Amino acid sequence: MIVTTSRPTGSPGYTETLPRIPESAATARRLVRVAVAVWGLEELAEDGALVVSELVSNAVRYARCRSIRVSVARPGADRVRIGVVDKSVKLPGLREPDGEDARGRGLSLVAGLAVAWGADPLPWGKRVWAELQGKGQDGGGC
Repeated sequence: MIVTTSRPTGSPGYTETLPRIPESAATARRLVRVAVAVWGLEELAEDGALVVSELVSNAVRYARCRSIRVSVARPGADRVRIGVVDKSVKLPGLREPDGEDARGRGLSLVAGLAVAWGADPLPWGKRVWAELQGKGQDGGGC
């Protein structure tokens, strides 16, 4: 089930608390796809789904809590911010994966797709986020 949380001020958003299990990535992808469809930003659906999958996968692998919180917000007319909150205080960083290593490429992929990404320390954990940029309201046409 996808749950929406309305906010009295600021940009609209979608959030959901999920169990810290690999299967939660599928629910997070659906949440992103629903949000961008509602906002008319369908061109961000595939990149958004990939970004949230990577962020959830990292939280599942490294966090030490039972749940994670996924959020999808719209800070601008054609911009979407995807975030994952967990209770690990260790901040992520880009690393150069070994040629033989199947892991370690996720944040590089996020950085390549996002116009901005980062991690915000919280008193009890962190929020890792990425922003995607749509084509704009005018469509760049005539």
